[in-house]
Amino acid sequence: MEIERKYLIESCPLPLEDFPYHEMEQGYLNTSPVVRIRRSDEDYTLTYKSKGLMVREEYNLPLTKEAYEHLLTKIDGRLIQKRRYLIPLEGGLTIELDCFKGDLAPLMLAEVEFPSVEMADSFTPPSWFSEDVTFSVLYHNSTLSKL
Repeated sequence: MEIERKYLIESCPLPLEDFPYHEMEQGYLNTSPVVRIRRSDEDYTLTYKSKGLMVREEYNLPLTKEAYEHLLTKIDGRLIQKRRYLIPLEGGLTIELDCFKGDLAPLMLAEVEFPSVEMADSFTPPSWFSEDVTFSVLYHNSTLSKL
Protein backbone atom coordinates (compact mmCIF):
# COMPACT_ATOMS: atom_id res chain seq x y z
CA MET A 1 0.00 0.00 0.00
CA GLU A 2 1.34 3.41 -0.97
CA ILE A 3 0.06 6.44 0.96
CA GLU A 4 1.56 9.69 -0.29
CA ARG A 5 0.93 13.40 -0.65
CA LYS A 6 2.27 15.30 -3.67
CA TYR A 7 3.09 19.00 -4.03
CA LEU A 8 4.22 21.36 -6.76
CA ILE A 9 7.50 23.12 -5.95
CA GLU A 10 8.22 26.54 -7.42
CA SER A 11 11.72 26.78 -5.98
CA CYS A 12 13.65 24.84 -3.40
CA PRO A 13 15.42 26.95 -0.76
CA LEU A 14 17.63 24.05 0.33
CA PRO A 15 21.17 23.36 -0.97
CA LEU A 16 20.31 20.24 -2.97
CA GLU A 17 23.96 19.26 -3.31
CA ASP A 18 23.82 18.38 0.42
CA PHE A 19 21.33 15.56 -0.12
CA PRO A 20 21.59 12.09 -1.66
CA TYR A 21 19.84 11.57 -4.98
CA HIS A 22 18.99 8.99 -7.62
CA GLU A 23 19.09 9.41 -11.39
CA MET A 24 15.86 7.94 -12.67
CA GLU A 25 14.03 7.20 -15.86
CA GLN A 26 10.67 5.57 -16.20
CA GLY A 27 8.24 4.61 -18.91
CA TYR A 28 4.72 3.28 -18.97
CA LEU A 29 3.61 0.07 -20.64
CA ASN A 30 0.05 0.87 -19.61
CA THR A 31 -1.58 3.75 -17.76
CA SER A 32 -4.91 2.19 -16.67
CA PRO A 33 -3.99 0.23 -14.68
CA VAL A 34 -0.51 1.66 -14.29
CA VAL A 35 2.27 -0.69 -15.36
CA ARG A 36 5.62 1.08 -15.20
CA ILE A 37 9.25 0.23 -15.75
CA ARG A 38 11.88 2.24 -13.90
CA ARG A 39 15.63 2.58 -13.72
CA SER A 40 16.88 4.14 -10.50
CA ASP A 41 20.66 4.41 -10.81
CA GLU A 42 21.48 0.77 -11.63
CA ASP A 43 18.33 -0.82 -10.15
CA TYR A 44 15.51 -1.87 -12.47
CA THR A 45 11.88 -2.53 -11.53
CA LEU A 46 8.48 -3.28 -13.00
CA THR A 47 5.64 -1.71 -10.99
CA TYR A 48 1.89 -2.20 -10.97
CA LYS A 49 -0.22 0.53 -9.32
CA SER A 50 -3.94 0.34 -8.71
CA LYS A 51 -6.33 3.23 -9.25
CA GLY A 52 -6.38 5.88 -6.55
CA LEU A 53 -4.95 9.25 -5.62
CA MET A 54 -3.52 9.45 -2.09
CA VAL A 55 -3.81 5.71 -1.37
CA ARG A 56 -2.99 3.01 -3.93
CA GLU A 57 -1.89 -0.58 -4.05
CA GLU A 58 1.63 -0.89 -5.42
CA TYR A 59 3.60 -3.99 -6.36
CA ASN A 60 7.26 -3.90 -7.40
CA LEU A 61 9.13 -6.68 -9.18
CA PRO A 62 12.87 -6.62 -9.88
CA LEU A 63 14.03 -6.59 -13.50
CA THR A 64 17.40 -7.30 -15.04
CA LYS A 65 19.01 -4.55 -17.08
CA GLU A 66 18.38 -6.63 -20.21
CA ALA A 67 14.67 -7.09 -19.41
CA TYR A 68 14.36 -3.36 -18.69
CA GLU A 69 16.01 -2.44 -22.00
CA HIS A 70 13.73 -4.87 -23.86
CA LEU A 71 10.59 -3.42 -22.24
CA LEU A 72 11.86 0.14 -22.84
CA THR A 73 11.18 -0.36 -26.55
CA LYS A 74 7.52 -1.04 -25.73
CA ILE A 75 6.61 2.03 -23.63
CA ASP A 76 3.72 4.28 -24.56
CA GLY A 77 4.44 8.01 -24.56
CA ARG A 78 7.55 9.76 -23.35
CA LEU A 79 10.35 8.36 -21.23
CA ILE A 80 10.38 10.45 -18.05
CA GLN A 81 13.82 11.44 -16.78
CA LYS A 82 14.39 13.02 -13.40
CA ARG A 83 16.72 13.40 -10.47
CA ARG A 84 15.14 12.44 -7.14
CA TYR A 85 16.59 14.08 -4.03
CA LEU A 86 15.96 12.46 -0.65
CA ILE A 87 15.43 15.14 1.99
CA PRO A 88 14.79 14.05 5.59
CA LEU A 89 11.80 15.43 7.50
CA GLU A 90 11.10 15.18 11.19
CA GLY A 91 9.16 12.14 12.34
CA GLY A 92 11.21 9.79 10.18
CA LEU A 93 9.56 11.01 6.96
CA THR A 94 11.40 11.80 3.72
CA ILE A 95 10.69 14.33 0.98
CA GLU A 96 11.30 12.79 -2.44
CA LEU A 97 11.96 15.88 -4.55
CA ASP A 98 11.72 15.10 -8.26
CA CYS A 99 13.47 17.55 -10.58
CA PHE A 100 12.36 16.63 -14.09
CA LYS A 101 14.64 16.76 -17.10
CA GLY A 102 14.09 17.15 -20.83
CA ASP A 103 10.83 18.65 -22.04
CA LEU A 104 9.27 18.37 -18.56
CA ALA A 105 11.92 20.66 -17.04
CA PRO A 106 11.77 22.80 -14.95
CA LEU A 107 8.88 20.91 -13.28
CA MET A 108 9.55 19.96 -9.64
CA LEU A 109 7.28 17.76 -7.54
CA ALA A 110 7.70 16.71 -3.92
CA GLU A 111 6.21 13.48 -2.61
CA VAL A 112 6.01 12.40 1.00
CA GLU A 113 5.04 8.80 1.83
CA PHE A 114 3.27 7.99 5.09
CA PRO A 115 2.72 4.85 7.17
CA SER A 116 -0.98 5.71 7.68
CA VAL A 117 -3.82 7.72 6.15
CA GLU A 118 -4.19 9.58 9.47
CA MET A 119 -0.59 10.81 9.27
CA ALA A 120 -1.08 11.86 5.64
CA ASP A 121 -4.30 13.72 6.49
CA SER A 122 -2.67 15.61 9.39
CA PHE A 123 0.57 16.47 7.54
CA THR A 124 1.62 20.12 7.52
CA PRO A 125 3.98 20.66 4.57
CA PRO A 126 7.08 22.85 4.77
CA SER A 127 6.47 26.49 3.84
CA TRP A 128 8.34 26.15 0.53
CA PHE A 129 5.86 23.56 -0.79
CA SER A 130 3.41 25.13 -3.24
CA GLU A 131 0.09 23.70 -4.40
CA ASP A 132 -1.07 20.34 -3.01
CA VAL A 133 -1.70 18.21 -6.13
CA THR A 134 -2.29 14.92 -4.32
CA PHE A 135 -5.82 14.66 -5.66
CA SER A 136 -5.03 15.75 -9.22
CA VAL A 137 -4.33 13.04 -11.80
CA LEU A 138 -2.60 15.73 -13.90
CA TYR A 139 0.58 15.30 -11.85
CA HIS A 140 0.75 11.51 -11.85
CA ASN A 141 3.87 10.48 -13.74
CA SER A 142 1.68 8.21 -15.87
CA THR A 143 -0.25 11.31 -17.02
CA LEU A 144 2.96 13.31 -17.57
CA SER A 145 4.22 10.51 -19.81
CA LYS A 146 1.35 11.20 -22.22
CA LEU A 147 1.48 15.03 -22.40
